[in-house]
Order: sequence, then structure tokens, then C-alpha cells
Amino acid sequence: MEEDQNDAVPCSSLAVESMLRVGTAGAIWGLCTGPYDATIQGLRGIPRASFVANSVRIYGTQCGLVAGVFSITRCGVKKYRGRNDWVNGLIGGAVAGATVAARTRSRMQVFGMAGLVSVFCAVAEYSRT
Repeated sequence: MEEDQNDAVPCSSLAVESMLRVGTAGAIWGLCTGPYDATIQGLRGIPRASFVANSVRIYGTQCGLVAGVFSITRCGVKKYRGRNDWVNGLIGGAVAGATVAARTRSRMQVFGMAGLVSVFCAVAEYSRT
């Protein structure tokens, strides 16, 4: 039943939904780690609040970006191939991992992160189907 609904929903809607869900989880993670990191750095008052808010923004944005790129890529590959299998997750994970590591401008890190995320996503897809 769930498979039929996912075929009827546009890829952009799936991407936005996953960006909101995972981005919110990332923001919550930033809200949990921000105060701890601010305490370690010895921040108090306005600088502490600014550091925590920045932590929430960074973690929320990064997590939402990864989830959105993965969702839109996986859905696009699924529609292009006409199959719902682990290869879609493998390709989506590779693109999402490369997107995360692209800021480093190191090819080794881009390839490494793409491979790592790709393997985890493929395993998750394989175990679900």
C-alpha cells in the first residue's frame, strides 16, 4: 500500500518532506550539542546564545540538505529506472555523500564520503525491501 502512495507523490514533495523532518532533527541535535560546546569554550551571555543559535542553524541546514539531496536523487533514479531496489539508495547515497564533502574541495574526501554514505544507504534499502 505504501509503495502505491510513493509512486503517486512527486519527487519534490518527498524531498521537501524529508528536508523538514531530518532538518528538524539536525536542529534539535544542534540545540543539544550547542550549549555543551559553548560551555567548553567558556562562553556566557549573548555570545553563548549566539553560538547555540548558530549551532542549531548549521546542524539543521546540513542535515536537511543531505536528506533533500538523497530523497530527490533516489526518487529520480527510481522513476528513471522504473525499479524500486537497493541501487536507487546506492546512487542517492553517493550523490548525498559527495554533496556533503564537496565543501572540503578534496577529491579523496568527496569519494570517501560518497562511498561511505552510498554503502549505508544501499544496506538500508536492501534491508527494507
